[in-house]
Amino acid sequence: MQAFRKAEDYGFRPEASGIENADALQRALDAGGTITVSCPGTYKLARTVYIGSFTSLLFGNGVFVRKVDEQGPFSHVLLNKGALTKTYDEHIVVENLHMEINGMDCRTFVDVFGLHGQLAFYYVRDLHIEGFRCMDLGRMQYGIHICNFEDLIIRDVIIKGDKDGVHLGRGRRFHISGGVFETYDDAVALNAHDYDVGNPELGWIEDGVVENCHDLPRANGESVGFFCRILAGAWRDWEAGMEVQKSDTVVSNGRLYRVKADPDGRRFVSHTQPVHVKGTQELDGIQWAMIQEDVVYTAGVRNVTFRNIHLHKPRIPFSIHFDNGRFSRSYYPGASVPAQEQLAFDNIRVLYDERKPMLSINTPVDVLTVSNSSFRNNPIHIHGNQAMQDYGKTHILLNGCTFHHPGTLELIENEVEAKKIYFKSVGSLAVNDAFEARLTAGPGEIVADSDLRLADA
Repeated sequence: MQAFRKAEDYGFRPEASGIENADALQRALDAGGTITVSCPGTYKLARTVYIGSFTSLLFGNGVFVRKVDEQGPFSHVLLNKGALTKTYDEHIVVENLHMEINGMDCRTFVDVFGLHGQLAFYYVRDLHIEGFRCMDLGRMQYGIHICNFEDLIIRDVIIKGDKDGVHLGRGRRFHISGGVFETYDDAVALNAHDYDVGNPELGWIEDGVVENCHDLPRANGESVGFFCRILAGAWRDWEAGMEVQKSDTVVSNGRLYRVKADPDGRRFVSHTQPVHVKGTQELDGIQWAMIQEDVVYTAGVRNVTFRNIHLHKPRIPFSIHFDNGRFSRSYYPGASVPAQEQLAFDNIRVLYDERKPMLSINTPVDVLTVSNSSFRNNPIHIHGNQAMQDYGKTHILLNGCTFHHPGTLELIENEVEAKKIYFKSVGSLAVNDAFEARLTAGPGEIVADSDLRLADA
């Protein structure tokens, strides 16, 4: 195999049409090896191109790839070949891709239902993305979307626009670093569970680091979402007479099936068991999509560290999350309880004064460690989602944190019935002499061992 190939030798040129460039770049990628695009300019692209194993795609400075509508709308600029057959691709590198969406923001789901990143990968191992830039992200597609992965590195990215910057589904061993995000929706989404259209598969996201990132405010101040959404879920075996809604999941005949429906709040009663081996089938008026063949009953995030995060944007930075609404309910009644595990937050810098919870928690979680971080008016808010009765015990450790609030801070606010919280703080520094922390147990209980001056609850 030739070590290096120039994409221009295959006809990939700034002056070519989007169709011609798509054909040319695909020929280069099919040849494999290391593909370089070195001539500065804006390269039109009119359809998705596909990259396979042991292939590197390297863009030079001054190179931009612009989506254009020459033969109809398309979702992904780049997608791995194995996504089409659920076959793992390995050792893929994409460097310095500067992408212009140019209004081509759509979810066609032609290739994989539930996958809608501009840069997308599904079934991939040993993936390295570096130097990615996208400044005009729309409201329909994520910047980078990856599901079912192992050994992922995303480094030095700048993503601005309306939808999620980096959106991950199930996978293990990942490192996201050097990110600058200015997004209306989530900067980073760790969505182990998701809407039926949000990820193609469900399962645990584990063993990762998110570090050296900035969450910037948008010029118009508008925002939904979080710096990071940490989303869990659980479901049950199918049984006759069960009631389901949009995005509900069941285990049946050794596979996972999900309900495809409009987000209108409608409930359906399932009498006929889904057993089809692929695609979507309507049974009892329910559209059942077969999504995966390896059976899991819970999904969540565990063993993940967030480090050196600079929070310029006044919104909840971290939401440890269940959905429970017309788009999705993460927890099906009676399912096994998914406890998100071992989440650590180190050197988190809050750089705004608005009152926003630093951590908003409505799932079970075993241990939260916050170290070397700065709090302003940022409580830890623990609340339910009306989906389950037992949210388990949570241990919270604050180690070496600085508190800037000039007065009483509602440091922990609990709204969950019978919730037991073990709270410990050591090495704390209060900048203002009037500072004190209030721990509000609400209908639960807080057992505290703290070096902070505590106000009466």
